[in-house]
Amino acid sequence: MIGVDWGNTGFNAFRLSGDAIRERRASSRGIQSVQDGRFGDTLREEIGPWLAGGERHVLLSGAIGTRGGWMAPDLPCPAGPTEIAAGLVDVAFDWAEVKVVPALSCAASGAAEVTRAATLILGALAQIGGHGLACVPGAHAIWARIEAGRIAGFATHLTGEAFAAWRAIALPGRAPRDGPASDRDAFDAGLDRSARPGGLLHHLSAVRALALSGQLADAAGASFLWGIMVGHEVRAALAEMAGSPMVYVIGAPELTAPYARAIEAAGGMAERLNGDAVARGLALIGAAARWG
Repeated sequence: MIGVDWGNTGFNAFRLSGDAIRERRASSRGIQSVQDGRFGDTLREEIGPWLAGGERHVLLSGAIGTRGGWMAPDLPCPAGPTEIAAGLVDVAFDWAEVKVVPALSCAASGAAEVTRAATLILGALAQIGGHGLACVPGAHAIWARIEAGRIAGFATHLTGEAFAAWRAIALPGRAPRDGPASDRDAFDAGLDRSARPGGLLHHLSAVRALALSGQLADAAGASFLWGIMVGHEVRAALAEMAGSPMVYVIGAPELTAPYARAIEAAGGMAERLNGDAVARGLALIGAAARWG
Protein backbone atom coordinates (compact mmCIF):
# COMPACT_ATOMS: atom_id res chain seq x y z
CA MET A 1 0.00 0.00 0.00
CA ILE A 2 0.99 3.61 -0.55
CA GLY A 3 0.20 6.05 2.24
CA VAL A 4 0.29 9.80 1.59
CA ASP A 5 0.19 12.69 4.03
CA TRP A 6 -0.84 15.53 1.68
CA GLY A 7 -0.94 18.89 3.39
CA ASN A 8 -1.40 22.47 2.29
CA THR A 9 2.29 23.00 1.56
CA GLY A 10 3.87 19.54 1.46
CA PHE A 11 3.49 16.03 0.04
CA ASN A 12 4.92 13.06 1.95
CA ALA A 13 4.45 9.54 0.61
CA PHE A 14 5.35 6.15 2.06
CA ARG A 15 5.51 2.79 0.29
CA LEU A 16 4.37 0.44 3.04
CA SER A 17 4.59 -3.26 3.71
CA GLY A 18 2.44 -3.74 6.79
CA ASP A 19 3.62 -0.90 9.03
CA ALA A 20 7.19 -1.05 7.67
CA ILE A 21 8.31 1.76 5.36
CA ARG A 22 9.97 0.33 2.26
CA GLU A 23 10.48 3.65 0.49
CA ARG A 24 9.57 7.28 1.04
CA ARG A 25 9.47 10.48 -0.94
CA ALA A 26 8.68 14.10 -0.11
CA SER A 27 8.08 17.25 -2.10
CA SER A 28 6.73 20.77 -1.65
CA ARG A 29 3.70 20.06 -3.83
CA GLY A 30 1.03 20.69 -1.23
CA ILE A 31 -2.56 21.15 -2.33
CA GLN A 32 -2.15 24.92 -2.40
CA SER A 33 0.39 24.57 -5.20
CA VAL A 34 -1.82 22.36 -7.39
CA GLN A 35 -3.27 24.35 -10.28
CA ASP A 36 -6.87 23.95 -11.51
CA GLY A 37 -7.63 21.05 -9.17
CA ARG A 38 -5.26 18.70 -11.00
CA PHE A 39 -4.78 16.48 -7.95
CA GLY A 40 -4.95 13.27 -9.95
CA ASP A 41 -2.16 14.38 -12.28
CA THR A 42 -0.03 15.52 -9.35
CA LEU A 43 -0.55 12.25 -7.48
CA ARG A 44 0.40 10.22 -10.55
CA GLU A 45 3.55 12.29 -11.09
CA GLU A 46 4.62 11.88 -7.45
CA ILE A 47 4.00 8.16 -6.96
CA GLY A 48 4.08 6.95 -10.58
CA PRO A 49 7.17 4.74 -10.15
CA TRP A 50 5.54 2.88 -7.26
CA LEU A 51 2.34 2.42 -9.24
CA ALA A 52 4.38 1.08 -12.13
CA GLY A 53 5.97 -1.32 -9.63
CA GLY A 54 2.59 -2.89 -8.87
CA GLU A 55 1.10 -0.85 -6.01
CA ARG A 56 -2.69 -0.61 -6.40
CA HIS A 57 -3.92 0.74 -3.04
CA VAL A 58 -3.37 4.42 -2.13
CA LEU A 59 -4.55 6.03 1.12
CA LEU A 60 -4.48 9.82 1.43
CA SER A 61 -4.69 11.90 4.60
CA GLY A 62 -4.28 15.57 5.45
CA ALA A 63 -5.53 18.72 3.76
CA ILE A 64 -6.31 16.80 0.58
CA GLY A 65 -9.57 15.85 2.32
CA THR A 66 -10.69 19.47 2.75
CA ARG A 67 -12.99 21.56 0.57
CA GLY A 68 -9.92 22.75 -1.35
CA GLY A 69 -8.96 19.18 -2.30
CA TRP A 70 -10.90 15.93 -2.60
CA MET A 71 -13.54 16.66 0.03
CA ALA A 72 -14.16 13.95 2.64
CA PRO A 73 -17.06 14.43 5.12
CA ASP A 74 -16.21 14.65 8.81
CA LEU A 75 -16.51 11.59 11.05
CA PRO A 76 -17.71 12.05 14.66
CA CYS A 77 -15.75 10.88 17.70
CA PRO A 78 -15.17 8.45 19.25
CA ALA A 79 -13.28 6.88 16.38
CA GLY A 80 -10.37 4.51 15.93
CA PRO A 81 -8.81 2.77 12.92
CA THR A 82 -11.92 0.63 12.29
CA GLU A 83 -14.38 3.53 12.32
CA ILE A 84 -12.13 5.72 10.21
CA ALA A 85 -11.55 2.89 7.71
CA ALA A 86 -15.33 2.49 7.37
CA GLY A 87 -15.63 6.22 6.61
CA LEU A 88 -12.98 6.40 3.88
CA VAL A 89 -14.03 8.24 0.72
CA ASP A 90 -13.28 6.72 -2.69
CA VAL A 91 -11.70 8.92 -5.36
CA ALA A 92 -11.76 8.20 -9.09
CA PHE A 93 -8.22 7.49 -10.27
CA ASP A 94 -7.27 5.40 -13.29
CA TRP A 95 -4.03 3.90 -12.03
CA ALA A 96 -5.05 2.59 -8.58
CA GLU A 97 -7.76 2.42 -5.94
CA VAL A 98 -7.54 5.67 -3.98
CA LYS A 99 -9.26 6.47 -0.68
CA VAL A 100 -9.22 9.65 1.44
CA VAL A 101 -9.19 9.72 5.25
CA PRO A 102 -11.99 11.89 6.69
CA ALA A 103 -11.47 14.54 9.34
CA LEU A 104 -12.71 13.88 12.87
CA SER A 105 -15.25 16.13 14.58
CA CYS A 106 -16.45 16.53 18.14
CA ALA A 107 -17.90 19.11 20.50
CA ALA A 108 -15.41 20.08 23.20
CA SER A 109 -16.81 22.32 25.94
CA GLY A 110 -19.80 22.96 23.71
CA ALA A 111 -17.71 24.21 20.78
CA ALA A 112 -17.46 22.49 17.40
CA GLU A 113 -14.03 20.99 16.71
CA VAL A 114 -12.49 19.47 13.58
CA THR A 115 -9.05 17.92 13.09
CA ARG A 116 -7.10 16.13 10.36
CA ALA A 117 -4.41 14.97 12.79
CA ALA A 118 -6.19 11.68 13.56
CA THR A 119 -3.82 9.65 11.37
CA LEU A 120 -0.80 11.01 13.24
CA ILE A 121 -2.38 10.38 16.66
CA LEU A 122 -3.47 6.84 15.80
CA GLY A 123 0.04 6.10 14.57
CA ALA A 124 1.32 6.73 18.10
CA LEU A 125 -1.11 4.26 19.73
CA ALA A 126 1.62 1.66 20.13
CA GLN A 127 3.47 4.02 22.46
CA ILE A 128 0.41 5.58 24.08
CA GLY A 129 -1.47 2.34 24.64
CA GLY A 130 -5.25 2.14 24.91
CA HIS A 131 -5.65 5.20 27.16
CA GLY A 132 -3.86 8.52 27.45
CA LEU A 133 -3.62 12.16 26.45
CA ALA A 134 -1.90 13.18 23.21
CA CYS A 135 -0.79 16.62 22.06
CA VAL A 136 0.15 17.51 18.48
CA PRO A 137 1.76 21.00 18.36
CA GLY A 138 1.45 23.11 15.23
CA ALA A 139 -0.40 26.05 13.72
CA HIS A 140 -3.53 24.36 15.11
CA ALA A 141 -2.38 22.42 18.17
CA ILE A 142 -4.50 19.35 18.95
CA TRP A 143 -5.08 17.79 22.38
CA ALA A 144 -6.75 14.38 22.09
CA ARG A 145 -8.08 12.01 24.72
CA ILE A 146 -7.48 8.32 23.90
CA GLU A 147 -9.86 5.76 25.38
CA ALA A 148 -10.02 2.05 24.50
CA GLY A 149 -7.70 2.58 21.54
CA ARG A 150 -9.89 5.28 19.98
CA ILE A 151 -9.87 9.06 19.89
CA ALA A 152 -12.68 9.83 22.32
CA GLY A 153 -12.52 13.61 21.96
CA PHE A 154 -10.17 16.48 21.32
CA ALA A 155 -9.71 20.24 21.54
CA THR A 156 -7.85 22.55 19.16
CA HIS A 157 -5.80 25.63 20.05
CA LEU A 158 -4.77 28.15 17.38
CA THR A 159 -1.56 28.98 19.24
CA GLY A 160 0.76 28.78 16.24
CA GLU A 161 -1.39 31.06 14.07
CA ALA A 162 -1.97 33.50 16.93
CA PHE A 163 1.78 33.61 17.68
CA ALA A 164 2.58 34.50 14.06
CA ALA A 165 -0.05 37.25 14.02
CA TRP A 166 0.93 38.81 17.36
CA ARG A 167 4.65 38.60 16.61
CA ALA A 168 4.04 40.69 13.48
CA ILE A 169 2.23 43.29 15.60
CA ALA A 170 4.42 43.42 18.71
CA LEU A 171 7.79 42.42 17.21
CA PRO A 172 7.81 43.62 13.60
CA GLY A 173 10.91 42.60 11.70
CA ARG A 174 12.15 40.39 14.53
CA ALA A 175 11.52 36.88 13.22
CA PRO A 176 14.14 34.58 14.82
CA ARG A 177 16.27 32.45 12.53
CA ASP A 178 16.40 29.46 14.88
CA GLY A 179 12.71 29.08 15.74
CA PRO A 180 10.47 30.73 18.31
CA ALA A 181 11.96 28.88 21.31
CA SER A 182 15.63 29.41 20.38
CA ASP A 183 16.28 31.56 23.49
CA ARG A 184 15.58 29.11 26.32
CA ASP A 185 15.84 31.64 29.13
CA ALA A 186 13.39 33.98 27.40
CA PHE A 187 11.01 31.08 26.71
CA ASP A 188 11.13 30.07 30.38
CA ALA A 189 10.44 33.67 31.36
CA GLY A 190 7.38 33.59 29.12
CA LEU A 191 6.20 30.36 30.77
CA ASP A 192 6.61 32.00 34.14
CA ARG A 193 4.65 35.06 33.03
CA SER A 194 1.81 32.87 31.72
CA ALA A 195 1.30 31.44 35.22
CA ARG A 196 0.79 34.87 36.81
CA PRO A 197 -2.53 36.68 37.26
CA GLY A 198 -3.81 38.97 34.53
CA GLY A 199 -4.79 36.64 31.69
CA LEU A 200 -3.46 36.15 28.18
CA LEU A 201 -4.37 39.53 26.69
CA HIS A 202 -2.70 41.38 29.56
CA HIS A 203 0.40 39.24 29.22
CA LEU A 204 0.56 39.86 25.46
CA SER A 205 0.53 43.60 26.04
CA ALA A 206 3.67 43.21 28.13
CA VAL A 207 5.51 41.81 25.09
CA ARG A 208 4.85 44.94 23.07
CA ALA A 209 5.72 47.22 26.00
CA LEU A 210 9.05 45.47 26.56
CA ALA A 211 9.83 45.51 22.83
CA LEU A 212 9.07 49.24 22.50
CA SER A 213 11.29 50.01 25.46
CA GLY A 214 14.16 48.05 23.91
CA GLN A 215 14.24 45.41 26.66
CA LEU A 216 13.68 42.46 24.30
CA ALA A 217 16.28 41.40 21.75
CA ASP A 218 15.22 39.77 18.48
CA ALA A 219 15.27 36.07 19.42
CA ALA A 220 14.45 36.81 23.06
CA GLY A 221 11.29 38.68 22.13
CA ALA A 222 9.90 35.86 20.02
CA SER A 223 10.87 33.22 22.57
CA PHE A 224 9.29 35.22 25.41
CA LEU A 225 6.09 35.58 23.39
CA TRP A 226 6.10 31.88 22.48
CA GLY A 227 6.56 30.94 26.14
CA ILE A 228 3.55 33.04 27.14
CA MET A 229 1.30 31.59 24.46
CA VAL A 230 2.33 27.95 24.86
CA GLY A 231 2.11 28.32 28.64
CA HIS A 232 -1.48 29.56 28.44
CA GLU A 233 -2.42 26.79 25.98
CA VAL A 234 -0.91 24.03 28.08
CA ARG A 235 -2.53 25.19 31.32
CA ALA A 236 -5.94 25.48 29.65
CA ALA A 237 -5.64 22.07 27.97
CA LEU A 238 -4.47 20.29 31.12
CA ALA A 239 -7.35 21.81 33.08
CA GLU A 240 -9.91 20.83 30.42
CA MET A 241 -8.60 17.29 29.97
CA ALA A 242 -7.67 16.53 33.57
CA GLY A 243 -7.21 12.91 34.57
CA SER A 244 -3.99 11.93 32.80
CA PRO A 245 -0.70 13.08 34.35
CA MET A 246 1.26 11.99 31.25
CA VAL A 247 0.99 13.81 27.93
CA TYR A 248 2.39 12.21 24.76
CA VAL A 249 3.65 15.06 22.57
CA ILE A 250 3.83 14.04 18.91
CA GLY A 251 5.76 15.85 16.18
CA ALA A 252 9.07 17.33 15.13
CA PRO A 253 11.64 17.94 17.91
CA GLU A 254 11.61 21.73 17.49
CA LEU A 255 7.89 21.71 18.33
CA THR A 256 7.71 18.97 20.94
CA ALA A 257 10.63 20.22 23.07
CA PRO A 258 9.05 23.55 24.15
CA TYR A 259 5.67 21.89 24.70
CA ALA A 260 7.22 19.21 26.90
CA ARG A 261 8.97 21.93 28.90
CA ALA A 262 5.69 23.85 29.30
CA ILE A 263 3.80 20.72 30.39
CA GLU A 264 6.39 19.95 33.04
CA ALA A 265 6.38 23.57 34.22
CA ALA A 266 2.61 23.28 34.66
CA GLY A 267 2.99 20.20 36.85
CA GLY A 268 2.43 17.47 34.24
CA MET A 269 4.69 14.85 32.70
CA ALA A 270 5.58 14.68 29.02
CA GLU A 271 6.91 12.02 26.68
CA ARG A 272 7.99 13.15 23.24
CA LEU A 273 7.17 10.95 20.25
CA ASN A 274 8.61 11.62 16.81
CA GLY A 275 9.48 8.99 14.23
CA ASP A 276 6.97 8.00 11.58
CA ALA A 277 3.66 8.18 13.44
CA VAL A 278 1.73 9.38 10.37
CA ALA A 279 3.00 6.43 8.30
CA ARG A 280 2.04 4.00 11.07
CA GLY A 281 -1.39 5.61 11.28
CA LEU A 282 -1.92 5.24 7.54
CA ALA A 283 -0.86 1.59 7.79
CA LEU A 284 -3.34 0.96 10.63
CA ILE A 285 -6.25 2.52 8.75
CA GLY A 286 -5.26 0.87 5.47
CA ALA A 287 -5.15 -2.54 7.11
CA ALA A 288 -8.73 -2.06 8.36
CA ALA A 289 -10.03 -0.71 5.01
CA ARG A 290 -12.08 -2.69 2.53
CA TRP A 291 -10.23 -2.59 -0.77
CA GLY A 292 -11.79 -3.76 -4.03
